[in-house]
Order: sequence, then C-alpha cells, then structure tokens
Amino acid sequence: MSTDLLDMGQAARRAAATLALAPAGQKNAALAAMARAIRAAQGAILAANAADLADATARDLKPSFIDRLTLTPARVEAMAKGLEDIATLPDPVGRILAEWDRPNGLKFQRVAVPIGVIGIIYESRPNVTADAGGLCLKSGNAALLRGGSDGLRSSAAIVTALQQGLAEAGLDPAAIQMVPDADRAHVGAMLAGLGGTLDLIVPRGGKSLVARVQAEARIPVFSHLEGICHVYVGKDAAPDMARRVVLNAKMRRTGICGAAETILVDKACRLGLLQSLVKTLLEAGCEVRGDAGVRETDVRVKPATEEDWSTEYLDAIVSMKVVRGVDEAMAHIARHGSQHTDAIVTEDKAEAERFLREVDSAIVLHNASTQFADGGEFGFGAEIGIATGKLHARGPVGVDQLTTFKYQVRGTGQERPV
Repeated sequence: MSTDLLDMGQAARRAAATLALAPAGQKNAALAAMARAIRAAQGAILAANAADLADATARDLKPSFIDRLTLTPARVEAMAKGLEDIATLPDPVGRILAEWDRPNGLKFQRVAVPIGVIGIIYESRPNVTADAGGLCLKSGNAALLRGGSDGLRSSAAIVTALQQGLAEAGLDPAAIQMVPDADRAHVGAMLAGLGGTLDLIVPRGGKSLVARVQAEARIPVFSHLEGICHVYVGKDAAPDMARRVVLNAKMRRTGICGAAETILVDKACRLGLLQSLVKTLLEAGCEVRGDAGVRETDVRVKPATEEDWSTEYLDAIVSMKVVRGVDEAMAHIARHGSQHTDAIVTEDKAEAERFLREVDSAIVLHNASTQFADGGEFGFGAEIGIATGKLHARGPVGVDQLTTFKYQVRGTGQERPV
C-alpha cells in the first residue's frame, strides 16, 4: 500500500472526527463557499475538462461515455447549484430516529450519526466529485475520492475548489481529498479498507468496476451492478403519455443508469399504439431490437436475442417485447431486471398499484419516466449513487442514507438486577 495513500486515509479519519461535531451552520457555510469557488474556477475546470475530452476523443470512446465526461458552463453551474441545494436540506446528524422509556426509568434514543470516512470510486463523471463531496460534508463524513483516469484533470480541478470552500469555512480541507492518480492498485487498497481508515465504499461506474468492488471489498458497499430499467405500457395506457414517457425514459440521456433499456407493451393495447411507440423511437435515432410481435410493426426493427433482455446498452438502443398483461411483464422484469428502476404507464389505478407493490426494485414509478431515478429529482439535493441492495440504503443515496445511528441511554443510577 502506498504510504501517501495511507496518509490520506489517516488525514480523512482526523477530519471526519471534527466534521462529526461540526454545527450545521458551519457545514452550510462551507457548502456555500464551495459553490462560490466552483463558479470562480469555471474557466480552470472547463480547461481541465477540455484536455480530458481531447484524450477521450483521440481514443475513439463511445458517444455515451463522452457525454458523461463532458462539462459545460451549464453543468458547472449545476454542480454549484447542487451544493447550494444540499445546504438547504435539514441537517441529518443528530436526528432522533426513535425514543422510548422503559419501566425502570431508563430513557432510550436512537440518534443519527455520520458513518465516518467514505471512499468513492467512480469513472468518467466529473460532476460526481462535487455531488459526493457535498453530500459527505453535509452528513458529517469525510470523502476520499478515486476518479477514473479519463476525468482525472477535471475532478482534480473540482476538488481544488471544494477544498478552498472548506478552508474558507474553517474546516479541514482533508475532509474532501482525491487520490492523485489512477493506479489500479489504489482501488485494491481502498477495497481492503485502507488500513482501517475507510468505513464504506461507494462505486459509480461500469459493470466491470462495480463487479470488482462487490467481489473484493472487505468493508460495506453501496452500489448497483447494472441499470437494466423497464417501462411497461399497459393496455389502458393513454397513447400520448405512453409515447412521451417511453421516449424520455430511453432517449433523454442514454448513458445514465436510469435510462430505460427494455420496453414491454401489453398485447391488448389500443390499436396502433405499439406501432406508434416503435416509430417514435426509430425517428428519434434509437435502434429497436424486438421480438416477433414488435418486428411485425416496422421492417426497421432488428431481431432481439435472449441476451438483449439482460443488456444495459447505455446507448441509443432499446429492446422491445409484446407481453400478455401485467403478470407476464412483472415476470420478465423479475427475471431480467437489476432491481434498479422500473415504470408502468397505465390509467388503470388498480393495475398500477399492484405493479408498484409487487415489482421488487429500488425505484418503481407510475406514469413517469425512469430518468427520475436521481437524488436531485427526489429532493435529496444530489446523490452519491443509486443503491439496489436491500440493507441500510436503497435507491438514491442522499444525506440521510449517509448516516448510521447509535443509541443514547439516560438513567438516574439504575443497576441491572442479578
């Protein structure tokens, strides 16, 4: 293990001890200062990003990857605004989650406390740097960031601004640090807990990264392996709404984990709706791979293979299938989905409630795009990732999910009987 990396972990541990006790006002002042620093450093951040993009373009990386990597003035402003939004959230630290009294007079409270030091390992998304740093700060945690090689310059420029904001508010800049290079050995050290200095790992990236983290981590992990998201169009779907929701769910941004990858359409849908959905997607530049029922609607539809039903494209490609009702749709989702985000479009409220109740995914929507799978859209200010596990955190991981709890017990001299 690198001595420098271990030193960073130890510095983060010391900063976390201070942050855990920092008053809400000081943390909010730091977030506001960080937002100002991001805006002031926009030129340096965009210049660093331009260098990253030049390398990525020279390597002929996929357009969806380039889109995730790209920063614009609007996206830099969104990072700054996200930090300000996080500052407006209630402080999650010190919340009384439950309280009760016992017959012996002891008073019990379950109180929210920070997790400690959180390691975030991510690829090609420079905006994660600001989101993760801000969320960790608000929840009283220190953050140790390990960005991918593709966005290293961009992320480093953002961290410089974040640390300026911390210092301005009188907090330790070591509360948000970035591993200075993309050596893969650093990932292994972080997954092992970095000498006991890390409490949690959050990976954000491709399937291979997340699979490695899940297989090798020796400390707790919040993650999702894939975002194989579905939209099921029921027989009572309003045609115009179905077209709009399906198009947005697939094509708004194809490279994000909340993008729909499979569209399921009830065989009993209104005449022409299936054909209209296919045409809408094709005309938007989306490749459609369908079963026999879908291929009958348009000669441009390519045959779907069994592998397509379990593929996260992260591109302008979608698989489509005709199903016989909500039972077959839910069975397909259970078999091929990744428990990330799934949606139903229908005016049948009973069918919608059944879908919401029975589909076992972190996020389930009725008459809304899967691209709302985002912490900002949930009112969390931002997110550090989407968790699809079932323990502690599930769905968008915001400030509340970045706390754990302890019990505070107050007595008046009670002794436990022999």
